[in-house]
Amino acid sequence: MVLANADAKATVGVLANPASGRDIRRLVAQASVFPTAEKANMVQRICGALGTLGIARVLMSTDLGGISAAVLRATRNRRASQSPWPDLEFCELDRFTETAEDTVTQVRRMIDAGARVIICLGGDGTARAVASACGDVPLLPLSTGTNNAFPQLREATVAGLAAGLVAAGVIDPATATQQTSVLEVRAGDRVELALVDVCVSTATHIGSRALWDPAALTELYCTFAEPDGIGLSSVPGQLCPSPRTEPTGVVLRLCAPEVARHVVHAPIAPGLVLPVGVRSWRPLRPGEELPVSADHGVVAVDGEREIELRRGEPATVRLRADGPRCVDVTRVLGIAAREGWLRDSQQHQ
Repeated sequence: MVLANADAKATVGVLANPASGRDIRRLVAQASVFPTAEKANMVQRICGALGTLGIARVLMSTDLGGISAAVLRATRNRRASQSPWPDLEFCELDRFTETAEDTVTQVRRMIDAGARVIICLGGDGTARAVASACGDVPLLPLSTGTNNAFPQLREATVAGLAAGLVAAGVIDPATATQQTSVLEVRAGDRVELALVDVCVSTATHIGSRALWDPAALTELYCTFAEPDGIGLSSVPGQLCPSPRTEPTGVVLRLCAPEVARHVVHAPIAPGLVLPVGVRSWRPLRPGEELPVSADHGVVAVDGEREIELRRGEPATVRLRADGPRCVDVTRVLGIAAREGWLRDSQQHQ
């Protein structure tokens, strides 16, 4: 099926993080495992959906974990009788750093090469790296990580159809996407952006990066907080929900459960429900900047410790309304149903 009025040069970028869903947190949490084979299969299902729509080209990330190699083998082994795929091009790196820098570089190259939608496979950290580089190009994050508050679990085939409809230009990106909020953290010369939450801990060093001791948490800022969320945003999700469709966030002051005004039993990681003490909370407005109260400790961004606070060096957190534009899969396919983009009408006598 080729979409009528679709741009024949439509291009979609697909980035799959080989490290997502395989980190040290699985020693503590019973998180889902997304092996290389499943990530490669997801990419193939995306390509199948895009090919059905007549999308011309897919730009695929390369990696040292075997995902791109598995997809390449699949392209060579496809039979002529199978549904066509878009032309598949691999985004080569000059060198691999095996850090978020690889993700940022590949996303920028995809966009420079004409990608109109970026699909990323990973967790909150992957989505954050992609969002830092995608600018106004719509992002469609698929969950294959440990804590997945920002990317959502969704069948890759369905995601591919939604991304293809947006990339082909048959659905206006302004209608098909939702602009998200981000949190900007400033501490000295460091600036970090968070898609979901920023948390302050009394821990003295970054260490293993993940946060496990709720009693050590003192401040929590969230762009959204949903009752069915996972991670630290699940705390306000059960106490003072704030939907991701709204620009307003929420800020909480935390404390030890034994002296807290409220104690929330929150799923801070897969399989890990712990009591978190909350002293107070209030809405966080777009553009509002708040000073971090703690004068020492660490700041975690989207669940991972990133910044060590130094005494005498002030830090601030600001909610911004200019986050990435994310493809609303449900909305896109709802429009497709109303407009008949995925239907062939035939006359029968």
